[in-house]
Amino acid sequence: WPYKCLQCGKSFCKSSSLTCHQEMHTRGGPCECRECGKMFQWFSYLIVHQQTHGGEALLL
Repeated sequence: WPYKCLQCGKSFCKSSSLTCHQEMHTRGGPCECRECGKMFQWFSYLIVHQQTHGGEALLL
């Protein structure tokens, strides 16, 4: 996958997934829904959750 974390070497297929992952290193926290503030450990769970707000998933 083309997007690689420089801190741990984990790779991602989407830049938004890498961005969310990097937040784990910098903030030490999970991915946050921008609409309601709910936190998710994994980016994929955030994407599924965002669909509950109506419409399509909002990428970071």
